[in-house]
Amino acid sequence: MKQYQLQELAQYLSHFRKIHVIERVDDMVIKMVFDRHEPFFFDLRRGDAHVFMCEEFKRAKVYGAPFDVLLKKYFAKGALLHVEVPTNNRLMRLHVSTSSQYKASQYVLQLEFTGRNTNAIILDSEGVVQEALRHIDSSVSFRSVKVGEPLLPLPPREFCETKTPFVLPEALKEAYHSRTQARLAQAISLKKAQLEKKLERFRTHLAKLESEEVLEAKAQGLYHEASLVLANLHRIPSYATKVEVEDFDQTPITLTLPALARTPQEAANMLFSQAKKLRQKASSLHIERENLQEKIVFWERLHGVLDHAKSVEELTILLPKHTHAKKAQRENLSYESFYMEGYKIMVGKNEKGNALLLKEAKKNDVWLHVKELPSCHVIIRTDKQSVPPLVLSFAAKLCVEFSQTQKGTYLVDYTARQNVKVVQGASVQYVEYQTLSVTKE
Repeated sequence: MKQYQLQELAQYLSHFRKIHVIERVDDMVIKMVFDRHEPFFFDLRRGDAHVFMCEEFKRAKVYGAPFDVLLKKYFAKGALLHVEVPTNNRLMRLHVSTSSQYKASQYVLQLEFTGRNTNAIILDSEGVVQEALRHIDSSVSFRSVKVGEPLLPLPPREFCETKTPFVLPEALKEAYHSRTQARLAQAISLKKAQLEKKLERFRTHLAKLESEEVLEAKAQGLYHEASLVLANLHRIPSYATKVEVEDFDQTPITLTLPALARTPQEAANMLFSQAKKLRQKASSLHIERENLQEKIVFWERLHGVLDHAKSVEELTILLPKHTHAKKAQRENLSYESFYMEGYKIMVGKNEKGNALLLKEAKKNDVWLHVKELPSCHVIIRTDKQSVPPLVLSFAAKLCVEFSQTQKGTYLVDYTARQNVKVVQGASVQYVEYQTLSVTKE
């Protein structure tokens, strides 16, 4: 963000009297609401720090680091005394007075839009660091940012900027729209490429599955070989790897014995064991095939949901970054979990997942289902808190997206889990419900 734009924004914000709400809504994004006005978002991302405004910002989690605790303690409900932007740097200082039971104190929130070293620093009235979004050690920079130490000023800079019309707040809304469109297209392409790799892996695995007939034939062959070994125990020397014997119809046949077998009897037992495993695999092969097919359907539907994401933040909720261990766990579960505003939203991938969600849900959790149509079950973990409308509508959207393939408007019923009676498996009856309307694009 340019320096002259920060100065104009500081003048605009100086007309407000109070910071009503302040909180971090993304790793490097701070939301502020002044005098119950529309929220301002201060994005301190490296290389593209800016301020924007938007009607709806979907966040995945609620932050509770020491920085977030002090941010709320010192600035929420605080009186806004002064907003300044020095002429020689791209930074903004918000001076706030906060009153406690005993006394009034003054604190400064310094927002630095300095390119590579963007930061948000909480200072007391003496300029001593109380907390910071990024802690910087003296071994990394000449200007350390450490709790309990005075903050050194940034070196002054000269700005030769071409001024263009900058009308507030429209300019901040336009800034969000233009950046979102560019970032969103790139982010969707990246997320879809990740999903394509996952889908290709599942499809390859499915294609390589042998048929029940092939496995049964292999098992029958091993049983036959094991029987021949037992019939010729007296003719086979210990530690033999190959042996020529006569089949039951006196036809000569060469048998390859298991390499780890020490005796003919052990070789026969190992062949019988291998045959038994193949028969067991053949009998349960349909389960593995159905499981893979259900996973493919689920991830294909998620692939389609990505196309309709309205923001990069929504994409992050739909397909967050995971460690390798969490990725494996996510793929093996029969339901999928999404996080929004700190609430956990669970979507059943199949009938087993739906039944499991019903079993694991607590009585105060919110249950959702598409009205009078086949549908996945969705559970919002509430922890006895009321669910915000934004979270509820997003969960209803997921319920429709993962249940229906046709475009149109659908009704989604929702109620507390305690109002849902399981009839059998994932079949239910429910009472005292409310209904949302969701349009699938």
